[in-house]
Amino acid sequence: MVIKEARFITSSQDAAKCPPPDKPEYAFIGRSNVGKSSLINMLCRYRKLAKVSSTPGKTQLLNHFLINEEWYLVDLPGYGYARTSKSNRESFNALTMAYLAGRENLMCLFVLIDIRIPPQEIDLAFMRKMGEGQLPFAIVFTKADKLRPQAITNAIENYKLRLLEEWEAIPGMFITSAEKASGRDELLNYIGTLNLTWNTE
Repeated sequence: MVIKEARFITSSQDAAKCPPPDKPEYAFIGRSNVGKSSLINMLCRYRKLAKVSSTPGKTQLLNHFLINEEWYLVDLPGYGYARTSKSNRESFNALTMAYLAGRENLMCLFVLIDIRIPPQEIDLAFMRKMGEGQLPFAIVFTKADKLRPQAITNAIENYKLRLLEEWEAIPGMFITSAEKASGRDELLNYIGTLNLTWNTE
């Protein structure tokens, strides 16, 4: 897939006020500071499309971007640690869960994982909740440029083994680096394939 145009549409603090669900939609989520904004900017090749911050928890709204006038990319608030109050973190979580539970045009949720970090219960619990809700998701490992090839292979295998302790099948996985732009074609081709199923529904 070639991205010819990517533009910001709206930020929503209420899931019910998102754009009309008339196009396929792909959302990105992960723990704070996982490199979500950098990945989105890399995918779209717009350096400042999503705001990159060194402060965890910067994304606090549902941010919609329209890609090629054909599909939506959504930057969701991160989960986990954030430099804000407990009540604010709870409101971010409630906003995200309301979006995920009610967004009928959501084709896939991409759950971002820092490849350098062993499986964390907060990520596993979130994916468990997605499975229980029968929400389609895939895992996107970020910051692969920080590890050597063998370390990447080991990290992926360790993650698969951990998932198989409670999952019958492993979700799709992508290995990416915003710094090196690796994994970009694989992710975009996957989205392009899913878009074809939207057009035939």
